[in-house]
Amino acid sequence: MKLWKKLSMLAVLAILAATGIFGGTVLYQTANYNISQTISNYQGQVTSTAYVLEQEIRNNAPQGFGDETNKSFLQYTLRKHGGTDYMLFRNGKLAGNLTNYDVAGQGTMPEWTMKQAKYVIQRTDGHHILIMGKQFASSGEGIYDLVLVRDISQIYDDIQDQVWMLLLVYAGVTALAINMIFWVTKRLLRPLNELQWTATLISEGDFRRRVQVRTNDEVGKVAEVFNQMADRVERQVEELEEVSERRKQLLGSLTHELKTPMTSIIGYSDTLLHVKISKEQQKRALEYINAECKRLERLSGKMMSLVGMYDNEMIHFEEYPVQELLNRVEALERYHVAEHKMQLVMTCAVGTVPMDVDLMESLLVNLIDNAIKASGEGDTIDVLAVNNRITVRDWGKGIPPEEIPKITEAFYMVDKSRSRKVGGIGLGLALCKKIAELHYGHLEIESRLDAGTSISMVFDRMKNMDGSQEEMG
Repeated sequence: MKLWKKLSMLAVLAILAATGIFGGTVLYQTANYNISQTISNYQGQVTSTAYVLEQEIRNNAPQGFGDETNKSFLQYTLRKHGGTDYMLFRNGKLAGNLTNYDVAGQGTMPEWTMKQAKYVIQRTDGHHILIMGKQFASSGEGIYDLVLVRDISQIYDDIQDQVWMLLLVYAGVTALAINMIFWVTKRLLRPLNELQWTATLISEGDFRRRVQVRTNDEVGKVAEVFNQMADRVERQVEELEEVSERRKQLLGSLTHELKTPMTSIIGYSDTLLHVKISKEQQKRALEYINAECKRLERLSGKMMSLVGMYDNEMIHFEEYPVQELLNRVEALERYHVAEHKMQLVMTCAVGTVPMDVDLMESLLVNLIDNAIKASGEGDTIDVLAVNNRITVRDWGKGIPPEEIPKITEAFYMVDKSRSRKVGGIGLGLALCKKIAELHYGHLEIESRLDAGTSISMVFDRMKNMDGSQEEMG
């Protein structure tokens, strides 16, 4: 059973129980009040009639006459002051009966008293008969019982009519309550149905689906939180798809990049295995195989680094002096620069910056290596840290303007023959770009043909270890 049906049924049952108890209580109280008022009125009537009869008999009863004369007097007096609803007993014997009922045949009557009129209600032939009596005494005339006999069925008929009216109202209220509660409950829970439908579509891969938030109540809040969750899921899925696509591109490029060195290695190894060549030729073949294997080793290492960064592994930020970073990089590159008969000039005008030291060291080493490859003997390579950037500048051959947007792509090389000659594999700037993004920055590249290249790591904003953000300066 659906939730809206369960809630509707519970609400209807609660309303029915409440209205039933309330209506029954009101009807019961009303019926008791009507009967009590009727009995009270008749008690007053019987008491006053008994008093009048007592005075009439005491003052006007015939003396010294026979029983028939006395009986006729009593019947006359009863008819005069009581009416057709009364009977009168004298010393336990019927002295007058103006009613159509034989009370003596209806069973034992209560013992009437002189204090207050007593009563009993009998059901006879489908009628409710009120029998009420009171005693009074007349000096020298004995004890009299005045008995009122009255059909009060109309009161019970009215009560029964009220019961039927209550049942009709109860049925009408029930029908109205069922329709209203079912409609209201279904309307209130409609966002949950939409939520379920949207969740089903998202589970099937439609991550752009959202729930329309129509209210500010609890259901609306749930819909709002669900949309936030769906946004986060969509972003994560897009990131995963982007990472997956980049991996595919990397693997495709890597496969293509491996063909040339592998073909050369296989060719030279086959020559060494099956062709008789001189020792000098063997040495050159082995040196070439060794060089290509080292190149493959570098390629695989950088591939692992790049894939690891695409996985967004934990980056360790710490406040680190930029001058100390430059000192470490200079120590690493000193012999490399000297080997190519170049100069490396470091200038720092920046204090400490939150960074991953190893990644920033890798970025600068890659930029300097690229500068070495583009420069000639005697050239100077400048590393300048100022304001919110660290710049590596060379005075080499430069990059054609149309090639600049492509050089940060994995495996892209402006001069493939020269890059292979100096050991390039086209992954350095791709690594640098990713490292810059992980530091909430970007690479800025300026170059002119035959005038050199300037590549800057620009810190757009830095995220500290405590989560705050600051500009580098």
